[in-house]
Amino acid sequence: MAARKLIVVFGATGGQGGSVVRALLQDASFQVRAVTRNPQKPAGEELSRLGAQVVKADLSQKGEIEAALQGAYGCFFVTNFLEHFSKDVEVQQVEEYLRDNGVPFTSVRMPAYFENFLTFFKPHSEASGGAYRLNIPVGDVPMDGMSVADLGPIVVSVLKAPKDYLGKTIGLSSDRLTIQQYSEVMSKVLGKPFRDGKMSAEVYAKLGFPGAEEFADMFRFYMMKPDRDIVLTRRLNPAVRSFEQWLSENKEAFADL
Repeated sequence: MAARKLIVVFGATGGQGGSVVRALLQDASFQVRAVTRNPQKPAGEELSRLGAQVVKADLSQKGEIEAALQGAYGCFFVTNFLEHFSKDVEVQQVEEYLRDNGVPFTSVRMPAYFENFLTFFKPHSEASGGAYRLNIPVGDVPMDGMSVADLGPIVVSVLKAPKDYLGKTIGLSSDRLTIQQYSEVMSKVLGKPFRDGKMSAEVYAKLGFPGAEEFADMFRFYMMKPDRDIVLTRRLNPAVRSFEQWLSENKEAFADL
């Protein structure tokens, strides 16, 4: 029996990293080293219980990164835009380093998380007691989305076919809907009225919370229709869920609306 290949997952206790760790642990081809800043937190302890080797490292510390990568066949890096609110820092952390040092890699680009409808995209109730508003400022441009929980099997597929994907950028999406269409799906599944709040990116940028301007820029980027491939996403993970499927499975999370 061939030795299992060691995959190092950075940001292992986050949404993307956690999804990748769990998918890798379900595949007999790999062993997993899960990297986090604090292995003693419950999320780190849970990954250890599932079978991952959990180690401490900080992406800003070169020595810790090198130690975590010892003996690895491959790795999964996820950068944290919310920590820096800077796309320049986010890219510099990983892609520029790999490219400048001749390290082969595949860049996997996530669309908007469906999970954001529970946080940043959470609907707002109208003062009149009418419909809930989705204040997502992308106009009438369809916005790609996917559950972050569905990322893991995609990364496993990429790791098992490196010749097909090394050097490529993969734009992921499991659904592409306008905000009005997202609203209609939420109305159907949750049994409450939802509508597009028709907020502009300029108004969103002035909402005053930390990162509002940067989030507005993110929405402007979505309006540019970045390359996202639904067909490829479904080929890499045949079980990937549409927004309606994800929402139906997570109805209880919206019970407080």
